[in-house]
Amino acid sequence: MNKQVQSAEEAIQDISNGNVLMLGGFGLCGIPENCIAALVRKGVTGLTCISNNAGVDDFGIGLLLKQKQVKKMISSYVGENAEFERQLLSGELEVELIPQGTLATRCMASGYGMPAIYTPAGVGTEVAEGKEVRNFNGKDYLLEYAFEADFAIVKAWKGDTQGNLVYKDTARNFNPLMAMAGKITIAEVEELVPAGQLDANNIQTPGIYVHRIFQGSGYEKRIEQRTVRPRSVV
Repeated sequence: MNKQVQSAEEAIQDISNGNVLMLGGFGLCGIPENCIAALVRKGVTGLTCISNNAGVDDFGIGLLLKQKQVKKMISSYVGENAEFERQLLSGELEVELIPQGTLATRCMASGYGMPAIYTPAGVGTEVAEGKEVRNFNGKDYLLEYAFEADFAIVKAWKGDTQGNLVYKDTARNFNPLMAMAGKITIAEVEELVPAGQLDANNIQTPGIYVHRIFQGSGYEKRIEQRTVRPRSVV
């Protein structure tokens, strides 16, 4: 089945106000830049965004935050975005901070069709407030529920027209888990090839999970904190 669409606008055409979105990537690596830009242009509001990070002020999810399109962020690492901080402290934005491993495992549970998981992460901290705690073999665990996302939006290095995906390096951290977990999964790729051209042994997300795919363009691949060694004086 050919799942190719022609643009980010076509891929996100049925995302509407109030939807719950998973957005892949780790920091600014492997984020669906084209789809985020299309969501900004579309102007949908009231979004709940599940993402490892909240982007930076002028890039990634930070663009959606800047336009007040996000109602709630469910994230693990949010320390690079001043606008996120401002909205959080002013009460404009709902925020659920989750241990990174728990975030990943809740995504995985969604993809596996599991309703919930038990994890030791967060026991005895604010993360545990209001949650069920159960003891297994003398150790306490929190009950955490799988996510229910209307859409998962991911970015891969290569893909084919049937939706099979190959990721590169750090981009594999959250994209494969989220690709399994959305009711509808949208993938943007740097290179789109005909079906059958990818090495079947190296496919990381089978096309059965992907509903729409398109070839993106203009990827910036920014670095959050660029740190270089001072030049030595000769």
